[in-house]
Amino acid sequence: MRVVYRMIAVATGVVVLGAGVTVVLLNRGDSATTTAAPRNSADAAVPSVVSASSASGAAAPAAGAVATPGLSPLSSAPPSPLSSPPPSTGTSATPSAAAVASPAADADAVDPALAAALKDPRVPALPKDVRRLRSLPGRAAATHSLIKDRRSGVALPRFAKAWALAKPAPFASRQLLPMAKGASYRGMLVSCPVPIPEQKTLRDTAFLAARWTLNHHPSGATITWTASQPIKAGKRKGWLLGYTVHYSLKGRKRVSAAALALVDTPETKPAVVFVTIPDSQKKRWHDINKVMSSIKAL
Repeated sequence: MRVVYRMIAVATGVVVLGAGVTVVLLNRGDSATTTAAPRNSADAAVPSVVSASSASGAAAPAAGAVATPGLSPLSSAPPSPLSSPPPSTGTSATPSAAAVASPAADADAVDPALAAALKDPRVPALPKDVRRLRSLPGRAAATHSLIKDRRSGVALPRFAKAWALAKPAPFASRQLLPMAKGASYRGMLVSCPVPIPEQKTLRDTAFLAARWTLNHHPSGATITWTASQPIKAGKRKGWLLGYTVHYSLKGRKRVSAAALALVDTPETKPAVVFVTIPDSQKKRWHDINKVMSSIKAL
């Protein structure tokens, strides 16, 4: 019986020992599995962290370009003027042309009298190129001497017979052709200081003076240009304008040949020498050439 009990005890011990080994092995396997799982989870999380970091790094330059334009890389697209910061008050800032008036623009402002003349439909703009006064038909009248107009600062021909001296007012000198039969208008040659505002150039002043001469033609008269050229009156500069004056008398269309010389005089306003001759006295048209070629500054 003792032997039997010993065998049962040995068997029981073996069973107990086997069960313990089994438990130990199972617990060890579970521990390894439990320990490996977090490691694998961490490894799986790494790519997502790197991707987020990469995305953040790629977005950083764009965000920096907006926040710190002076330090960020240059963008291929130009900055919007609406989002650009205001310019510095240092020496590098350039004032806007719209905000600061240009002195040159003020200096180039057109005189009101000239602006009105440029809009006058009776007087077209002068030709841009130089046009010489052509030789007009007829034969020049004889001259007696020169009229020295000291008030205006010029000398001009005094015709001998065809023209008669007349009271100068409101001019400084005046000569008239005799009134033709049935005509209400006749030739006139006058000189005076320029009666209109002086402009920046002799050409513009002459243009304005030619418009003024329409006051001495029939109402409704208009101008077409035949000459525009610089001249010399002795040692002084001047500008010559030739033109045809168109108008109507008693329902009939008529014309006058006319010319004006503006001479720059040293001590007074520029001088004007103006001559006009109607078509009823066109035999005297060549006198215009004589006058324009004989003007001298005193």
